[in-house]
Order: sequence, then C-alpha cells, then structure tokens
Amino acid sequence: MLYHLSQCLTPYWGPFRLLGSYLLLLAGAAFSAAALTLFFLPKFWGRLPRDHGKAILGKDGMKSAGKPTGAGLFVTLFALPVILLFAPLRPWDLATVAMLYFAMLFGYLDDRAEVPWGQLKKGLLDAAVALAIATFVFLGHAEAGRMEVWLPFTKFIWPVNAWIYIPCAAFLLWFTMNATNCSDGVDGLAGTLTLVTLVMIAVLLYVVVGYSPVARYLLVPPNPLAAPWAVVTMAVAGAFGGYLWFNAEPSKILMGDAGSRFLGILVATAVLVAGNPFLIIALAPVVLVNGGGGLGKLLLLRGAKKIGMDIGEDSVIRRIRFPLHDHCKKNLGWSNAQVLLRFLLLQLVLMPLLLLLFIKVR
Repeated sequence: MLYHLSQCLTPYWGPFRLLGSYLLLLAGAAFSAAALTLFFLPKFWGRLPRDHGKAILGKDGMKSAGKPTGAGLFVTLFALPVILLFAPLRPWDLATVAMLYFAMLFGYLDDRAEVPWGQLKKGLLDAAVALAIATFVFLGHAEAGRMEVWLPFTKFIWPVNAWIYIPCAAFLLWFTMNATNCSDGVDGLAGTLTLVTLVMIAVLLYVVVGYSPVARYLLVPPNPLAAPWAVVTMAVAGAFGGYLWFNAEPSKILMGDAGSRFLGILVATAVLVAGNPFLIIALAPVVLVNGGGGLGKLLLLRGAKKIGMDIGEDSVIRRIRFPLHDHCKKNLGWSNAQVLLRFLLLQLVLMPLLLLLFIKVR
C-alpha cells in the first residue's frame, strides 16, 4: 500500500518518494512487526491453549507442560497488516500469502485439539496447501507458461512447464514445512535458525534476484517481483524476533505448529520465488538435517523393512536420534543452550559458504 501511495503523493510533495524505497520498506516492515509483537503478544497469550508436554521424552519433555502454545497464531496475525501495508504484492502473491495463513491455521487447530490430529490428516492438508502455493507461485512468476529455474554449478537456465514444476515445488514446500516443524523442540531453536534464514533470503531476493544488474552479472534470471517478497520475509522476521524475546530459555510461551509450519512453508515459498529450489540446502542446512533427517530415517527404515533388509539396533542409522537436537541432548549430553548456540554457529558458517558455491561457482 505504501509503495503505491508514494506514486500518488510524490507529485504533491517530493519526500513521499521515500515510501517507494525498498530499503525503507524492508526496515519499516521488520521494525513495525517486531514492535507489534513485543507490545501485543503478552496481552493475548492468556487465550492460548496449554502445552501438554511430551511424556515420551521423559522429565525434559515435560518442562513445556502448562506453557501457552500456538503463539504462532498471534505472531503471524501481527505480521499480516505489516505485510499488507509495506509489501506491494500482486494478486497471485496475495493468494500465496493467504495459503501461508491456511498452513498456520491448520497447525494452530492441531495445537488446540484435545487429541492431536493423525499423520494422514495432517499430511493431506499439508499437501493441499503446498500444491496451492506451488500453483500460485507458478501463475504469478512464470512467463509464457514456463518457469525459469536456474541451477547450481551450471550456467544453464531451465524453462520448466507447470506439469513438472508444480509437483516438485509442492514436495519442496511440504518437506521444508515438516522439517521446520520437527526442529521445534528446544526453546528458540527453530525460530532463531529460521530468523537468520529469512534475513538472508530477504537480501538474496532484493539485492540479487530482484536487482537486474546484479542478477545478470551472476547469470541469474532477474525477477522484479522478488523484491516485494523480501519485504514479506523481513516483516515475518521482525514479528518472530519479537516472539523470541519471550521464547528465550526458560521460555514463557511456545509458537507450536502454528508458527513452525508457517515459517517452514514461507522459507520454501521465498526460495521458489528466487528461482532456484536447491537454494533451500544453502539457506536452511541445519533445519533440513535436524528435522528432515528424521523423515529420511523413517523412509529408509520402512523401505528396508519392505525389501526384507534388517537394519540392526547397533547400526549407525538406529543409534542416531532424530530430530538431531534430541540426539545431541540425550546421547551427547548437550544442554538446551548448547544446542541452540552450536546449531546457530553451524548455520552461520554453512549458509554463506553454500550460498557462495551455489551462486558464484557456475
């Protein structure tokens, strides 16, 4: 809204042109969303359901019992007016944002349910949302019925049609959402790691993909519609930054599935807008290994069982617990603070190195 407002008001007073500056929009969105969350979240969290804890994890898993959970509902809602005010989104992008909120809502309803939803129900709802977002991204950013996808380690730009792009993009969305959800088991872990990812994605969308001279220099297809998504990611980063103020150990509130699913699917959506789905490996390496490793382990064990292969209890795959933060706590004796700091350090080291490889070495 502010971007379009600047175009109308600048002829009457020159300084209104600043409302069309993406740097101002990025900073304003992050600050506004953080301020709204810091001020209003404590006033609303008394209305949230209470966490039941995880008895399967023993005494440590019951520390969260009784804390308000599902804060992702309010945090994302605080970000919504900021997104609408600061991000100049087009109709298909607005439809995509709406589906992000459906993913959040399904997570919140699961948080609130007395009996948690079954895996089949959650999986089907996640798949429906992922397919819708993949379709909307394609319709909003494809040209002549094809999406230009650029790949790491090659200069080749692959024009992909809808029949290939949408199913593959939907799988990426589904996997990233569930990997992020599985990473939410230590105070501040999923939120902090994803916050770093969102800020880096905003830089990538605005400085590289959304700015034609840099994009052409790096042999990346420029996408002028990427810059508004940088504003979206910064608004959400600001909102969850405000939430992390209260989620720092010992946490007062938990974001629940409502927050983790929203964060995961937003990261994957922003990666699709950037045009290179493999960037998810560079932007969220720790989250993918931490949460996604459990999905991989489950598929491996089930596949081995179907073909009659017996993976013994002493095998490496069985000895490593997933999510990986559980392995670090139970098998290595790390505290919650050690898990958070060490995982964050790994993210800060791996992310720039992998981005450099994926973007520059081509």
